[in-house]
Amino acid sequence: MLDIKLDEGDGFTICRPVGELDAYTVGQFREALGELSTRPKLLIDMSEVPFVDSAGLGALIGGIRRAREGGGDVAVACNRPTLVRLLHTTGFDRIVTVAETVEEAARALAQPATT
Repeated sequence: MLDIKLDEGDGFTICRPVGELDAYTVGQFREALGELSTRPKLLIDMSEVPFVDSAGLGALIGGIRRAREGGGDVAVACNRPTLVRLLHTTGFDRIVTVAETVEEAARALAQPATT
């Protein structure tokens, strides 16, 4: 089961999925990211996600793509070593900021966008 919590930060929206992000829960995550794609700044906090499979990673990438197509900016906070390794191995960290803490990710979103 996946629970998705939403919070508002200082100028950005925080999406906090809680639970495994896999083929069984990916639809719910994809739908939430779709609804958030119009937000100008989105921070995805993955600190409560113990496992991500390829479907979950695909949903994450798709959500980031939709947000950027709408002119938004996205950063990811993740402090789980195995998930961070997955994001680095797949090159995910080359398309979006991956920070260890929510505070670091928020600082990245506060920076002017580079094109």
